[in-house]
Amino acid sequence: MGDWNSLGTERRTRHWPWLVLVAALLVGCGGSAGGESDTLLTEYQQRLAASLGLEAPAPRSPDNIGSFPDKRERLLEIPETRDGMLNVYALRECHITSLVAGRNNQLGRVAPASQRWLYELELWRRLDACWRSEVPETLAESDRERLARLTEAKTEQLPRVSWNALFDSSEWAGSFSRASSPLSPAETRPHDDQLAALAYLRDTTLHQFDPGWQPDSATLEGHLKTLRTRPFSAELLRTLLLAEQRLEEASELLEHSLERSCSRLSGFPDELHQSPEHARLEAWLARLEKTARGWLGAIDELLEAQTEGPEPVADYRRRWLSLEAPEAPLPAFDAARERHESLREELARRCRLPRGA
Repeated sequence: MGDWNSLGTERRTRHWPWLVLVAALLVGCGGSAGGESDTLLTEYQQRLAASLGLEAPAPRSPDNIGSFPDKRERLLEIPETRDGMLNVYALRECHITSLVAGRNNQLGRVAPASQRWLYELELWRRLDACWRSEVPETLAESDRERLARLTEAKTEQLPRVSWNALFDSSEWAGSFSRASSPLSPAETRPHDDQLAALAYLRDTTLHQFDPGWQPDSATLEGHLKTLRTRPFSAELLRTLLLAEQRLEEASELLEHSLERSCSRLSGFPDELHQSPEHARLEAWLARLEKTARGWLGAIDELLEAQTEGPEPVADYRRRWLSLEAPEAPLPAFDAARERHESLREELARRCRLPRGA
């Protein structure tokens, strides 16, 4: 038989140097799970607390990203199409006999999902071209009906095979690994070849029904391998969660300070706002937002090009990859950043000294 398919206590500002020393020691001993990015954010919190005359917050551990759906939850079911080899041979003028035989041998049966998609793509193309040619007129009625059924079935199945080729790959699932760390400030951008990988995967989906587009197995596998080399999606999402957490903690300081007298401030807001450290933090947060919007936007375009997937994947996409859902990491980070800036500006308006004072 041939097988056809295949994320409040007040303090004195003189204690500030001790906090810096303790923070440095903690970082040196691996006490900062977020690495250099967490150091940048917690040092800002400490400078902010010192200028407000408040105790620096004890940094809370940010949540990890959610688990990527299990394999059985993220794949689409594809009905098995079977037919006898004699019936396949009857369609030999469609040039599918050797293709089906190769798929049914031992190597063909253990091929990765990406290679199974390439097989199904080539099979559909040969069937479709055959159906549009003069061959059907030369076939017996039963064989002509078989060719019509197979062509229709493979046309319907191909987008589902394309989905499974992506979501059955260890490279794609691994890019959302929870066993990852936040990005450092120096590595906010993804590598160009990772962006190229997302673009290529999207193109393969959009052009799979285009006979003029020729896929390349080595290129496809190379792009999937690129995604395996670094789980950038997971690292980016964890960085957004970390930054949101630290900005919310810093905003709690500002809210507490707004309830107190401006006389308790120590140089805020002008000195802190104009410091090189603050400028570095603001530049990093801006790069993080830009990178997240570009990367998650590329993932969104890739998934939009795909057929509709299982509900667990849709749930994961809404919760962790959305550009708009309030609870997703990027919109939540944007909201925390905007809230913090608004509180800073409110405190600045209330407590800024008149010029010349």
